[in-house]
Amino acid sequence: MALDPKKHAMPVQDPQVRAHNFSEVALGYTHEMAIDEAKRCLNCKNRPCVQGCPVNISIPDFINCLKQDDIEGAYNVINKSSSLPAVCGRVCPQETQCESKCTLGIKFEPVGIGRLERFVADWHNANCKEAPKKVASNGHRVAIVGSGPSGLTCAGDLAKAGFKVTVYEALHTEGGVLVYGIPEFRLPKAIVAKEVDTLKQLGVEFVTNAVIGKTLTIDELFEQGNEAVFVGSGAGLPNFMNIPGESLKGVYSANEFLTRSNLMKSFRDKCDTPIMKGGKVVVVGGGNVAMDAARTALRLGAEKVYIVYRRSMTELPARREEVEHAEEEGIQFELLRNPVEILGYHNPDNPRDEKNGFVTGCKVIKMELGEPDAKGRRRPVPVEGSEYVLDCDTVVIAIGTSPNPLIKSTTKGLEVNAHGGIIVNEDGLTSRANVYAGGDAVTGAATVISAMGAGKVAAKAIIDSFK
Repeated sequence: MALDPKKHAMPVQDPQVRAHNFSEVALGYTHEMAIDEAKRCLNCKNRPCVQGCPVNISIPDFINCLKQDDIEGAYNVINKSSSLPAVCGRVCPQETQCESKCTLGIKFEPVGIGRLERFVADWHNANCKEAPKKVASNGHRVAIVGSGPSGLTCAGDLAKAGFKVTVYEALHTEGGVLVYGIPEFRLPKAIVAKEVDTLKQLGVEFVTNAVIGKTLTIDELFEQGNEAVFVGSGAGLPNFMNIPGESLKGVYSANEFLTRSNLMKSFRDKCDTPIMKGGKVVVVGGGNVAMDAARTALRLGAEKVYIVYRRSMTELPARREEVEHAEEEGIQFELLRNPVEILGYHNPDNPRDEKNGFVTGCKVIKMELGEPDAKGRRRPVPVEGSEYVLDCDTVVIAIGTSPNPLIKSTTKGLEVNAHGGIIVNEDGLTSRANVYAGGDAVTGAATVISAMGAGKVAAKAIIDSFK
C-alpha cells in the first residue's frame, strides 16, 4: 500500500457552530483513522522523534503497538514517561517538538504523533477501569507546591518510585493552569480530573486552598516531615503594558479573564461570577493565551473580537492550529499594531453616570518591522502619526506572566533571577538544600510539556538523592 503523504486531518466541529459553544473543538481520531495514521510511521532506528519530546516518550514503540491494534500496550508505553498523556495529546506543540524531528516530515507531512497520543489516552480512559497499582512505600516524604503540569508530573514519577507525596494547590481545584488557564473547548476539565484521579489512585494526596507562603511556608513543610520540596507554582503574575487607561472598568489580564470563565464558570447562565459579555473585545498579544482569550470572548457572546499584535503573522508565537481555528471562527487579526492608550467614558456633568469609567475604545499605532532584536526577531517600530481607534467595550491584556514573588519573599536562601524566576541547576535544585523547582516558576510562562519535562528532571534528582 502506498504511503499517504499527508497525515489524517483531525475531525473538528463546524466553525459556525463551535464559535457559540464551549464543547471541545477537535473531536479526535476514529479507531480506523488512528490505525491508518500509525502505519505511516517508518520506525526509524535512530528515533529522532524521541529526541524532540521533552519527557522522552518512546514514540516508535507506542506507535508500533498501535499498528498491531494493541491500544492498551501503547498506553502502557506512554505512561512510563508521561503522567498526563490525554493532556499532552491536546495542548502540546508537537509541530515544533516530536513531529518536527519526524523523518517522514522531510518529504511529506510528519506522523500525527500528538493525535495518536490523544487517541490512545482517550481509549484507555474510556475502556480501562482497573486502578493503577500502588508502589510499596520507600519511607520518604516529598511535598509538591502547585498542581500544574510540572507538579503533577513530579508527583507521578515520585509516587511510582514509592515516595509519599503531598501536592499543595492554592486554588480550590487541582490542575493549576490546566484548569484555570486553558479553555474547555481546547482541554475539557474532565480530562484533567481523570489524570488527577489516576495520581490519587497511586497514593498522591492533594491539599487544595493551600497558598504556600501564606497558609504554610517552605520551612513548615520540612517541619512536617517532608525531606524534599518541589516548587511548581507556575507564573501567575500578569504583565501589563503600563499605558494610560489600564485601570478602566472592562480591562482584564488574560489570567483573570480566563480564570473567571474556565475555573469560576462565568460562561454558565446561572453562574454569579462577574465577567464582561457581548460587545466588542480587543485582545492584546499573539501567543496561545491570547488565542484562548479571544476565542473565549467570542463564545461569551462578543459581536466582534480583535487580536492586536505588534508583529506580523510570520512572527505570531501561537500554535498555527489555534490561529487557524481563530480565523475560521471569525476573529479579526490587527497585525503590526500596538496599543498606546485605552479610552474610557467620562461625563464631567454627571459624576454618577453609570457609564463613567468603562472602556470605550483602544487607540493603536501601526508598526513596521525594523532590525532584529536579541532573540533574532525583527523589532517592531512605531509608524509616526498612524494612530487610530478600535471601538470596544473590553480589553484583555495577554502579553505574558511572571512568577509570583510570594514563595521567594517567604523563603530564606532562595535565589531568583531578574525576572523573578527561581534559579536552579541542571537537576532542578535551587540554592536552598533539598528544595527543587521547575516549570513556569523557573522559566516564566512556557509550554505545558516543557513544564512536565522540568518536573521529570527534578523527580529523578530527588529519587537519586535517596539512593
